[in-house]
Amino acid sequence: MKKSIYTLLALLLFHFGFTQNPNRVYQSHNEENGVFSVTTNDGKYMFQFYSEDILETTFIPNGENQNLNSHAVVLKPQNIDAKYKYVGNVISYSSKSLSVNVITEPFQVSYSYQGKPIISEKRGYYKSAHQPMEMVKGNIIADETEKIEFNLTPDEVLYGGGARALGMNRRGHRLPLFNRAHYGYETESKLMNFTMPIVASSNQYMIHFDNAPIGYLDLDSKKDNTLTYETVSGRKTYQIIAGNSWYDIIENYTNLTGKQPMLPRWALGNFSSRFGYHSQKEVEATIAKFKEEKIPVDAIILDLYWFGKDIKGTMGNLEVFRDSFPDFEGMIARLKTQGVKTIPITEPFVLTTSKKWDKAVQKDILAKDSIGNPARYDFYFGNTGIIDIYKPEGEAWFWDIYKGLADKSVAGVWGDLGEPEVHPNWVQHHTGTAAEVHNIYGHDWARLVYEGYKRDFPNQRPFILMRAGYSGSQRYGMVPWSGDVNRTWGGLQSQPEIALQMGLQGLAYMHSDLGGFAGANLDDELYARWLQYGVFQPIFRPHAQEDVPSEPIYRSEKAKRLASFAIEMRYRLLPYNYHLMALNHIEGTPLMRPLFFEEPENIELYTYSKTYLWGQDILVSPVLEAGLKTQEVYFPKTANWFNIETDEIIEGGQTKAIELHPAYIPTYVRAGAFIPLAKTMQSTEDYDANTFQLQYYHDASVKESEREFYFDDGKTANAIEKGMHELLEFEAEQKGAWLNIEFEAEIGDNYNSEAKQISLTIHNIQKQPKRIKIDGKKLEGKYNSEYKTLTLDVVWDTSKEKEIRIKLNK
Repeated sequence: MKKSIYTLLALLLFHFGFTQNPNRVYQSHNEENGVFSVTTNDGKYMFQFYSEDILETTFIPNGENQNLNSHAVVLKPQNIDAKYKYVGNVISYSSKSLSVNVITEPFQVSYSYQGKPIISEKRGYYKSAHQPMEMVKGNIIADETEKIEFNLTPDEVLYGGGARALGMNRRGHRLPLFNRAHYGYETESKLMNFTMPIVASSNQYMIHFDNAPIGYLDLDSKKDNTLTYETVSGRKTYQIIAGNSWYDIIENYTNLTGKQPMLPRWALGNFSSRFGYHSQKEVEATIAKFKEEKIPVDAIILDLYWFGKDIKGTMGNLEVFRDSFPDFEGMIARLKTQGVKTIPITEPFVLTTSKKWDKAVQKDILAKDSIGNPARYDFYFGNTGIIDIYKPEGEAWFWDIYKGLADKSVAGVWGDLGEPEVHPNWVQHHTGTAAEVHNIYGHDWARLVYEGYKRDFPNQRPFILMRAGYSGSQRYGMVPWSGDVNRTWGGLQSQPEIALQMGLQGLAYMHSDLGGFAGANLDDELYARWLQYGVFQPIFRPHAQEDVPSEPIYRSEKAKRLASFAIEMRYRLLPYNYHLMALNHIEGTPLMRPLFFEEPENIELYTYSKTYLWGQDILVSPVLEAGLKTQEVYFPKTANWFNIETDEIIEGGQTKAIELHPAYIPTYVRAGAFIPLAKTMQSTEDYDANTFQLQYYHDASVKESEREFYFDDGKTANAIEKGMHELLEFEAEQKGAWLNIEFEAEIGDNYNSEAKQISLTIHNIQKQPKRIKIDGKKLEGKYNSEYKTLTLDVVWDTSKEKEIRIKLNK
């Protein structure tokens, strides 16, 4: 054992060296009730495992008490068999895989996973009065800040910090942790609506700084291999999260901070949205136009005109403006009969000119100034106060607004400006200053709505669209978007990076305003390419300022045709996409996945975002530049890949120039994959989960293949926990000349499974098969010699297994 400890010590020395705070001196240590503590001259370290792969570290400076309040963590520490060892001057506290190692002299704290060093503290925790913290426009927030500092290895790539447009590798940047909108950004944005205290490393570990107040993440901006978390106040707590794969790491992180509830199925459909629809007449005419053009649509979003005629002066009314929406309830009901859900915007600001100002003051639900009066200040929309959601009265008052809307049958909530957009640091909330709650205001706003639905509408899956949040916000069902992106090619180019990064950090439904939001750029090619990308991002929601229409029905015939093709593909993928939603809920797995998930040993992929995986089996390469005729695409070496349109097979492990088509972006399916496709529909209300096509991509390189797909009614909350679901399993195996395909189902105790009508298409069948049997009975099938496909119509009673045997003709 001494030898292994000293070997580990040598590795740590080689990787990081001894550079811990030279003034910190070890005094004693203790291990009791699952907590390992180390006392130093200036404070105490507390180490506690949440699981075999998650370790929390807290430093408590002398004179301070431990703060146990976390905005993010919901997992309870597990009772694991942690091992404590003290050999020489090295103390280790370890699970089966993750270890904290404390060298007593000179003092050093470091971490290793499965015997491999991952990161170490440099100076660890210290206070700094040398650089006053500035956040916005030179505004000094604090003269003294608190920091936690770590060593980095020279070559590791860093991700995290929330939503930014910086390139996949965020190393070299000092990133403010201060949620703030960036209107009209394109290829670069250091500060956006979702800043998060998370760092993930290409060395396959993650650090979550478990603290809410504003601050900075310095990802080696001084080029001295240093990672620093800096804040104005709060907890000196962080969690180290590790795993054997990227999937494991993200599952562990979302175990720690909470899993995303499943959205209603209609959320995977097409949204009609713009800034904004001025009247009931305009809303109903827009949906009528979608129906006339036979373009599917599932929801319409109402911007601020639903509560006021003008942009300015009316925010905070939060009640129907009857002049423009005289029959609001009837409109919602009529849209609902057409399969279209209604989602109104809300904001946390109550203007002094709004109808609810006097009532808000009377009910004492607003944040305060320094002498206890309602805090008032100016911003673009007028003179305003902000709802103090941290005060029980403020939370109850705000929820009553939402409950009233839900009683009118609105299907979801849009929360805008929740950074909050303007939030002076002198504003006082019930639980702390603006600086202390600023980053989690959107997070707790989503919590307010989510918990309200859970309490008052327990059988409904809420849809909560929010422009700001923080670490752990996914557990409140938050659907984030990337803010007011410019309607340019530069705006489009940053979107895959933003979505992939946010998926790494638990918020897997990050998406963009398809077509771009800001500016009057009427570019049909850009619009079509953005919507084609949108087919393979989590939410399909074109949205823009009204000077250029976001809806395909109001675009040119060419743009409308291309958009319609993209939307149809989106709807056909509904059963595949719905399974991705279920996987995210169960395991935390992002819907969009970087290619280094597929090839973690390929260092070139750690900075690559132009091609990504949509789920496990679909490879997507968005077209992000104007006028391209061909595009370079990397095909992971883990599979061969079928062109989804032509069935051309490309061998994995190469970069290839792909000829582009105006109607779709390069999209490929993994050899050996099963892909379920729905019939065409006008809304998800028309979706029939019992009738679908099943595509199997047969390839000689794949001898065995198995996939499963999740189904439920698309609307019941907690359907998995209630046993109101089914899991369909499809397996293929080639033995000699025989290709065997089997269907099997796992049916929840409270789910009424019906027989499935499946049109099974098997790709890459080079000749008419010699023989086909289904459950031992001969069948002819339909062979297409041009496309080399075999199609079989299968009726499946899911209470029984189904076996299909095909004798190939070589």
